[in-house]
Amino acid sequence: MRAALLTVTGVSRTFGELEALRAVDLEVAAGERVALLGPNGSGKSTLLRIVCGRDRPTTGTVVFDGEPMTEDDVRVRARVAVVGDAPGCYPDLTVRQHLELVAVAHGVPEDRIGELLCDHRLADRADSLPSALSSGQLQAMLLASALLRPATCWSSTSRSSGSTPGRAAASRTCSGRRATTARRCCSPLTTVNWREWRTA
Repeated sequence: MRAALLTVTGVSRTFGELEALRAVDLEVAAGERVALLGPNGSGKSTLLRIVCGRDRPTTGTVVFDGEPMTEDDVRVRARVAVVGDAPGCYPDLTVRQHLELVAVAHGVPEDRIGELLCDHRLADRADSLPSALSSGQLQAMLLASALLRPATCWSSTSRSSGSTPGRAAASRTCSGRRATTARRCCSPLTTVNWREWRTA
């Protein structure tokens, strides 16, 4: 059995009187894939934010490759790729320029960009700005940007607003490809609305 690359122990998160998470325990080994299934409001995205260091638990700990998970650590930021709830992009950069920026920032050969554009059906939108993309195309661009990074841990959220079963299925496919091509890749932690997943 492979050793855990990511360990979540007793994690809870409260917002005032609201208990979003209660004593969550989770271990993920290198190369393993994990999907969090549940209805909206069940705490999936909250757990992912904590696991990726973007939020702190009320109680409990998250350990990533032997070190406490925190977004304040530049080494962690370099090894964790996240596609979150809210799209994060540069309005004045085209789809291709977004990928080129990621490639330069992380020292990745730019010849992978063409492959990712084709894989995510963005080849004909490579010179488009984010404002000209559909919600599905924008999500595909963000997925491609995350997959371009040489990350160890990859996480994405399939939002129910504007999301489709096809996009949820595409996310699982891309996640699997990324996990199988990285020696030390902690499986993509992906949240999916269970109703979408059942029909995908």
